[in-house]
Amino acid sequence: MARPPLILASASPRRLALLEQVGIRPDRVEPADIDESPLSGELPRAHAQRIATAKALAVQHRLGSSSNACILAADTVVACGRRILPKADTDAAVEACLRLLSGRRHRVLTAVSLIAPDGRLRQRLCETQVAFRRLEASEIGDYLGCGEGLGKAGGYAIQGRAAVFVRFIGGSYTNVVGLPLTETFQMLKACGAV
Repeated sequence: MARPPLILASASPRRLALLEQVGIRPDRVEPADIDESPLSGELPRAHAQRIATAKALAVQHRLGSSSNACILAADTVVACGRRILPKADTDAAVEACLRLLSGRRHRVLTAVSLIAPDGRLRQRLCETQVAFRRLEASEIGDYLGCGEGLGKAGGYAIQGRAAVFVRFIGGSYTNVVGLPLTETFQMLKACGAV
């Protein structure tokens, strides 16, 4: 039986690279292009799940019900308590995130949604605990200068220079990068995409 086409509903180069790292190459990349703003009072877990599902459904709608594909979508949220940190799009936002995370523990939640060829939706949520050491103002300034935190949830990329900020990680490392590979692989295997 032929493997169904795999569509990655994400514009994230990190998600694509993570999949390729374990030998999974999507047949197509179709970014969902949806509004990812949190709803008023929305908690981090619910937000990640809602956005991941909305991305998968948006791409399914665009492709049509006869696509016979597996559609994979994900959303990663950095949460400090009940607060959802933004995908930092300015230096000021990156700085605000790093100051908040300095010396504290936070959670990284990634919801993975997969629409199987038969139209069934599967979803998993992975949570990783991350603790930053206390950051000096000069370190935050240097990190801002490299530009790495722009466009990243929580204003940092653990796979880059921000690795030196992390004093503890509990859970999936790839989840913090943007896609929990163990959970994602199991979901893809269950629908015949790998």
